[in-house]
Amino acid sequence: MEDTKESYRCDDFVVNDTKLGLVQKVREHLQNLENSTFTADRHRKRKLLENSSLNTKLLKVNGSTTGICATGLRNLGNTCFMNAILQSLSNIEQFCCYFKELPAVELRNGKTAGRRTYHTRSQGDNNVSLVEEFRKTLCALWQGSQTAFSPESLFYVVWKIMPNFRGYQQQDAHEFMRYLLDHLHLELQGGFNGVSRSAILQENSALSGSNKCCINGASTVVTAIFGGILQNEVNCLICGTESRKFDPFLDLSLDIPSQFRNKRSKNQENGPVCSLRDCLRSFTDLEELDETELYMCHKCKKKQKSTKKFWIQKLPKVLCLHLKRFHWTAYLRNKVDTYVEFPLRGLDMKCYLLEPENSGPESCLYDLAAVVVHHGSGVGSGHYTAYATHEGRWFHFNDSTVTLTDEDTVVKAKAYILFYVERQAKAGSDKL
Repeated sequence: MEDTKESYRCDDFVVNDTKLGLVQKVREHLQNLENSTFTADRHRKRKLLENSSLNTKLLKVNGSTTGICATGLRNLGNTCFMNAILQSLSNIEQFCCYFKELPAVELRNGKTAGRRTYHTRSQGDNNVSLVEEFRKTLCALWQGSQTAFSPESLFYVVWKIMPNFRGYQQQDAHEFMRYLLDHLHLELQGGFNGVSRSAILQENSALSGSNKCCINGASTVVTAIFGGILQNEVNCLICGTESRKFDPFLDLSLDIPSQFRNKRSKNQENGPVCSLRDCLRSFTDLEELDETELYMCHKCKKKQKSTKKFWIQKLPKVLCLHLKRFHWTAYLRNKVDTYVEFPLRGLDMKCYLLEPENSGPESCLYDLAAVVVHHGSGVGSGHYTAYATHEGRWFHFNDSTVTLTDEDTVVKAKAYILFYVERQAKAGSDKL
């Protein structure tokens, strides 16, 4: 079609159709093909739901056969970083249930009712909803009607609103998680399908009652569940002036102490094993700032040497801990492959609190819900998988493959991101 001209500017393209309208005919044909495929797929899923024998996947556990409803996520081209995060979040019950219970986007009226819209890059960002595609993905993961779900619609939205993740190269799972939570938080602050998200949040007393952490505006389910508050305390070493600042957080990034960085496995004999407590202690211990981080003392009226210490002023309902396994050298970003020992249950955070005396006996205890693991040597390569617990059983999520596993396997993993859920008061009292 010689009369057709395409020009690109950022993420848009403009097409001048031929005199016979051939481009429009191609688009309509593609629209009809996709809608017919969608209709056939919907009928197929309905038949699967009607037939319980087809609706259940079976695993052998202790010699007997049992059914599970876990669903994998197809890899769309180095999208294991996204799949591992989605599977982890889907197993954080309070967070997942909130999205699954949201109303779906209303279908269009008229001729397009019930039909998929054929997406083109010229549609613009106003036609996509991260919250809606995230909701649909979470709903698909534990229905048990399919072995693997393809998150292509969600990935399309990610491309639209998160330019850093366009393309098919490997990405950092932690960076993706932060972008995802931040964008969910921003979209939830607005309206969705005619319903105010803040109104929905206020109706959920279990979330809004203890939510005091706001990041970038009004609170949402993201800050209600993942939001905590740090106190950053800086002391001038010359005059003793103390400066305090409160910073909200959705996760804590912990350094692996340098003395453990050659310890690559749990069973290696040269020295003690690094524990999660070592990483937390390194994060909260008093630290003297170096010459490149001199503190501007308002009393001395110039930059001075100082010390810094973090306290946790408010713990979140879900404590997300990111172990900083990737660091920059002069030219490369290397991986710290140290094994870090972590507890499956009873992580006690009381000693890191600013005012531990004001916390209840069980409010500082956390049990592990999910672990993201990076396999390989570099952030731009390798592979991500996740372990997560669901209804008392541990699963390993490796893209489209989901397998039942055990606690012994989980604790041997070289964790990259850990998701700990606040223990309810009725639970036991074993501690780290």
